[in-house]
Amino acid sequence: RTTKMEQLPEKHDFPSAEESVLSYWKKIDAFKQSVKRSEEEGRPHYTFYDGPPFATGLPHYGHILAGTIKDTVTRYAHQNGFHVERRFGWDCHGLPIEFEIDKELGIKTKEQVLAYGIGNYNEKCRGIVMRYSSEWERVVSRLGRWIDFENDYKTMQPSFMESVWWVFKQLYEKKLVYRGFKVMPYSTACTTPLSNFEANLAYKEVQDPAVVVSFPTEEDPAVAFVAWTTTPWTLPSNLALCVNPEFEYVQVKENASGAQYILAEARVSQLYKEATEYTVVKKFKGSELVGKKYKPLFNFFVDKFPSAFRVVSDPYVTSDSGTGIVHQAPAFGEDDFRVCVREGVATPSHIPCPVDDSGRFMDPVDSWKGQHVKEADASIIKTLKEMGRLVQRATLTHQYPFCWRSDTPLIYRAVPSWFVKVTEIRDRLVANNAQTYWVPDFVKEKRFHNWLADAHDWAISRNRYWGTPLPIWASEDFEEVVVIGSVEELRQLSGRSDVGHDLHRHFIDDITIPSKRPGQAPLKRISEVFDCWFESGSMPYAQQHYPFENKTKFEGAFPADFIAEGIDQTRGWFYTLMVISTALFDKPPFKNLIVNGLVLAADGKKMSKRLKNYPDPMDVIHKYGADALRLYLINSPVVKAESLRFQEKGVADILKDVFNRWYNAYRFLVQNAAEGFTYDKEVGKKTSSVMDKWILASTNSLIKFVRQEMEAYRLYTVVPRLVKFIDELANWYIRLNRDRLKGKEGKEAQQLSLSTLALVLLTLCRLMGPFTPFFVEFVYQNLKKILPKEEQEDSVHFLPLPTFDDSLIDENMEAAVARMQLVVELGRTARERSKTPLKQPLREMVVFHTSQAYLDSLKPLEGFILSELNIKTLVLRSDMSEGVQVRAVPDWKRLGKTLRGDMKKVADGVAKLTNEQLTTFESTGSIVVEGYTLTSEDLRVVREYKDNSAPAPAADGKKGAAPAAPQFEVAQDPSGTFVVLSLAVDEEMIKEGISREVINRVNRLRKEIKLQVSDQVVAFYEAVNKSAGKKGAPTTNVVDEVVAAKRAAIELGCNTPILPAKYRDSLFVPLGSAETDVNEAPFKLCLCRPAVGVDVDALAALLGDKAAAADLKTALLAYNPDVLKQELAANKKKSLSFNGAKVEVTLGKEVFLSIVDLAKAKNFA
Repeated sequence: RTTKMEQLPEKHDFPSAEESVLSYWKKIDAFKQSVKRSEEEGRPHYTFYDGPPFATGLPHYGHILAGTIKDTVTRYAHQNGFHVERRFGWDCHGLPIEFEIDKELGIKTKEQVLAYGIGNYNEKCRGIVMRYSSEWERVVSRLGRWIDFENDYKTMQPSFMESVWWVFKQLYEKKLVYRGFKVMPYSTACTTPLSNFEANLAYKEVQDPAVVVSFPTEEDPAVAFVAWTTTPWTLPSNLALCVNPEFEYVQVKENASGAQYILAEARVSQLYKEATEYTVVKKFKGSELVGKKYKPLFNFFVDKFPSAFRVVSDPYVTSDSGTGIVHQAPAFGEDDFRVCVREGVATPSHIPCPVDDSGRFMDPVDSWKGQHVKEADASIIKTLKEMGRLVQRATLTHQYPFCWRSDTPLIYRAVPSWFVKVTEIRDRLVANNAQTYWVPDFVKEKRFHNWLADAHDWAISRNRYWGTPLPIWASEDFEEVVVIGSVEELRQLSGRSDVGHDLHRHFIDDITIPSKRPGQAPLKRISEVFDCWFESGSMPYAQQHYPFENKTKFEGAFPADFIAEGIDQTRGWFYTLMVISTALFDKPPFKNLIVNGLVLAADGKKMSKRLKNYPDPMDVIHKYGADALRLYLINSPVVKAESLRFQEKGVADILKDVFNRWYNAYRFLVQNAAEGFTYDKEVGKKTSSVMDKWILASTNSLIKFVRQEMEAYRLYTVVPRLVKFIDELANWYIRLNRDRLKGKEGKEAQQLSLSTLALVLLTLCRLMGPFTPFFVEFVYQNLKKILPKEEQEDSVHFLPLPTFDDSLIDENMEAAVARMQLVVELGRTARERSKTPLKQPLREMVVFHTSQAYLDSLKPLEGFILSELNIKTLVLRSDMSEGVQVRAVPDWKRLGKTLRGDMKKVADGVAKLTNEQLTTFESTGSIVVEGYTLTSEDLRVVREYKDNSAPAPAADGKKGAAPAAPQFEVAQDPSGTFVVLSLAVDEEMIKEGISREVINRVNRLRKEIKLQVSDQVVAFYEAVNKSAGKKGAPTTNVVDEVVAAKRAAIELGCNTPILPAKYRDSLFVPLGSAETDVNEAPFKLCLCRPAVGVDVDALAALLGDKAAAADLKTALLAYNPDVLKQELAANKKKSLSFNGAKVEVTLGKEVFLSIVDLAKAKNFA
């Protein structure tokens, strides 16, 4: 097929082209069409769950990263033959929304919400839920992510909320739900408890007061227990002191003051730095102190807790900090609560909790009533000092949990809550986790496994308003409890038929259910709503309104084939999904999971809008394009759950190093396939070119690799390989094949190589589709024109993933080319070290390797090595006995820890190792030296070359004589490849270098003025003689000599006739000019349109008048050149009137078809 492709500009505007692709996708409704097709084709389903974000903020790089991973995998699944439903989801409830409304309305307390009205409050929340939804859709779509926004799910939809009710009832009926009174992480800013995993979401380094307080014993007030705490605000609620029954405790007397204290023997250092500061009076076992009474710090709760203010014991007390004695405030510590209830100091329903929902002291702690507990610390410490009970005061810097929403310190506080008995299904959670596949697996095996193995019961209720209400109707005494699992059930039990259009609190709180107990008041709904994590954990069922709708569809597609989110979700969404699916079905909720790391600012800090320490994502996209951002993110450690320091330069580098190379490869094909090209997709069976076969083998190996790795969800191995392939295509296949692709080796060879390049680029479009959706579409829309009509698709994303052809995979050839590339790179390194430019031809390079098979594989590729390195001869040698010295370089820093005193002995042994021994060491990886086994990590083998042919130093031995210039340069690779590059040059090689410079300058100017390969021009040059005017200097210019001697080769190399500047007439139309240098001397160059050549001397002879001859030349050059050439070619003569007379000029005598023909006729004189 020879349909012509559209030509391309030299520079490509990637962002602008992406916008055009977006418009095209919208025009053909590409995403919907692809999903519809896959459904109509009856493809097997591939289930994907999208974790719902909050729409109250704008998408950031974390969302963009996770979205890119999700889009890449689901696009791949679609192209791999699956039907993939992709629905966007929105987290609509919970603290993030309420927190925004609280700020807007200035609400700080529950009473203020009730005064405003729960209905009004909730409608305010509803009003901002989708505040940024259109912005989300714009950003997500601009990133090229294909996901269904029209058929999205929202956690505030009645259908979603009803399924959440159903989930809860299932758990309740399985006896996995209970109401309890527990000490929990509590946000005083949001006035609600948080679950344990929420408390782990945001830790900060803070400074807290650390005090040691005395508790005088009842039996001897001169002796006091001392306890250490970082929460002085809990001291007014103290009911007991706890020791470890197994620890040794001491009663010490402070030598300076005489004060006596009891504390753990291992913790005396908390009070005293030196042993001379105290005297040990007594020693006790911790168990001996149990039951001893002490004087209360404060009298707030003395009358209400008669069994309090005594010593109790528990193994949870440690000796790594404090005094080994822990003060107990049962309302504010999980262990405190457990120990005090167990010891009868308090009961679950009767504990001192003088702190309100907002974290402020209340009665009976009237001394600090109304103060926030954290603000009261300083005043409490001051009071303790005045009372004489403050023994020590310090400041502790430590990590402390903060509320992930309000960014305020959490406290621990006893509150009533509804719990899921996670501890009861802990073993099943661990077992179900074992059935899942995670990338990377260490997150599953360590972080997530450990979290599950030590999972606590999950508090799922919140004392809030905007959320799915707990479907619990209960009597005041909780003796009668009804849990509702559907709207229909509520209608039947309540007798209300108007229920169901909205299930938020202000629509159902007034609904009652008649009591089954005679004479009892009707049951009322409890006030709590669900933790929004319970809703997101229920999304697999609730998004389908299961089990009320889509029952068969859901059950046939559960668990999900794939999910992906950030590493922070191991204690969030991943956890809640696993708990609920295990509780419901004893199944994991997903089969495969990719965990990404965190995207940080360039300085390694968290990205902050306030600090503005990162570039706006949309600015980056508008500057570099979405594909470049996508590839930058998924070609980084972040897809292995590691952190990424976002660098805008990294995105720019991806554009430069990947996309520009890819575009140039594509443009090169379009330029050279402009006329008469017929694409042959069976080229792999027809071509005999080594490089064609290599790139086709590499392409099929790549397809095989990508399929293999994507099946294992290893994006971090796939993307680097794809990027490397693009580099090899552009920088190796095209560069080494350039003449063949341009037709300089014949039409047939060009057709085969162009078909090879086209096949590779078309394959790359399909293979890279999931990763860079915009650019592949841009390329495909033009490339498809070379395909038969029946093989063309509206979008490349409608095409299946390419399959590999095993018959085209040749691992030996791929290995050989890789070796050739290594040899070329080593040769370039040797040139760089010797500062010998590539333009200078060199005589010889020797390649040493111990494997003859390795060297033999290079022979068919010898021509490419010679061409790439500009050398005349390549010598391949496996015998290193002559000229090559091998020695080992030890890593003394590593070995020093092992060898110690034997270091010199081993160093001497290493120095004596022979070439043969070191060659064996390279292949085995270990060697024994002086009794020590050394490995390749301990020794590095290096090779040195002794040039036996180098000239001997001057015989006169004069001091200060300049050393002889080095005759060779070497380079080596750890694999054992060693090259020696001869640097000696002769006059002929210098001239060849000059010819390459001339070719380079012409080609560079052609490129600058944007000439196509087919554009015909003439190059006129003027070279300046460097030594002109100097005594004894040659009269001829070496550049002129080189051009004259190598004209044919130069003109072939630049596809342009080249003439001295004297042949250029002022009437010639210049297209571009440059002043540069050749052979380190000025070199002027001008490219002109080709014109007829006129011999003025011949005209003068014809007319007998030199002045008239010049005028006639002007008249001839004024003719339309194309018309004049046609006439001369046809008639061999041209008749014209000149100065009132008829004149006839003859082709080949006075006039020539081109200036080049004239120059040739004059032998370029």
